[in-house]
Amino acid sequence: MSSKTLQGVRILDLSRVLAAPLASQMLADLGAEVIKVERPGGGDESREYGPPFLADEAGNPTTDAAFYLSCNRNKRSLTVDLASADGQEVIRRLAANSDVVLENFKTGALKKYGLDYEGLKAVNPQLIYCSITGFGQTGPLSHKPGYDGVFQAMGGMMSVSGLPDGVPGGGPMKVGISMVDILTSLYASSAILAALHHRDVSNGPGQHIDLSLLDCGVASLSHFAMSYLVSGDIPTRRGNGGYGGIPSQTFRCSDRDLFLTAGNNPQFARLCRVLERPDLIADPRFDSTAGRICNRDALLDIVDAVFLTRTAADWLERLDAADVPSSIVNDIADALANPQIQHREMVREIAHPVAGSMKVLSNPIRLSETPIEDYSAPPLVGQHTDEILAGAGYSPDEIQALRRARAV
Repeated sequence: MSSKTLQGVRILDLSRVLAAPLASQMLADLGAEVIKVERPGGGDESREYGPPFLADEAGNPTTDAAFYLSCNRNKRSLTVDLASADGQEVIRRLAANSDVVLENFKTGALKKYGLDYEGLKAVNPQLIYCSITGFGQTGPLSHKPGYDGVFQAMGGMMSVSGLPDGVPGGGPMKVGISMVDILTSLYASSAILAALHHRDVSNGPGQHIDLSLLDCGVASLSHFAMSYLVSGDIPTRRGNGGYGGIPSQTFRCSDRDLFLTAGNNPQFARLCRVLERPDLIADPRFDSTAGRICNRDALLDIVDAVFLTRTAADWLERLDAADVPSSIVNDIADALANPQIQHREMVREIAHPVAGSMKVLSNPIRLSETPIEDYSAPPLVGQHTDEILAGAGYSPDEIQALRRARAV
């Protein structure tokens, strides 16, 4: 059977762009009903974040960008003008019968419409209301807007990413993908599930979840932040090198890059034998994890030179045989063609009402009793407006009146 883990949970999703829509997509994959509320006309602005745009069956570009398609599957789309009184009433009627409201408007923006937590709590005291903002609901910067790169910079992530100062290309570096948005979506989905559990299993009330992208970015510093808190020393950039067991980084082979980690003494010993340098195993500079960390540069100078003598594929075969964790550095095409990734069905082809079909990334969660198997295409703008309104009790005449008033 397909995943019905969250069957019966209704999420009213007022969000757009990435962090919050990705959170609701994760919950939709698990069986929650997600109603995506969009502005009439253009819808979620991320639909325009192209090229590339999805092509229709004739090969012509649609109005839906790949960015939008990445985080809106398994949802139904309803268009509502939140600035209109009739549109606000639509949201209140839907919220009255929803379990969760998810929004990522600027702090305080929905209060003027009566659609903030207090406003919707009045119609549904059991409501879980999750707000995702740049800086949170409180604090001196809570009024400011922001995007992923801003939070990577402000939260310290950029300072520990990139090559060290003094080498070509050195300096702080933004992570290529929108990492803070993605991490925030994971925190959001966890928080919503925790709040639902507290309400439904512990017989608690509904509540407001206040999530800040800046907070989530800082939390993601994890062991880097703890290293600073313990030592007082600011971690330096190490490019593709790690901070744990050494060596753990990319190495240039005769043709392309390879990444490996020898995180403990047995792995390091096996690596040395692969490199035909068994003398390094007993070298007092390198015979312990702490020693290899302290003498990192000296060890890497030796290892770098050896890796240049063979192709990456040759080294990978030898490293795999020796059980040393390693991989060629793949681009996205290489990664998605990897036999292991294909075996795990991390890419699926699903039906689309305009394109005919489209490929999507799979949810990586594997549940033995309720597997995630239902994948519906990201909706067209307002695709389900009439059926959602009818389900909320609006008559056909009332729906037409809302359309004439441009409230939906």
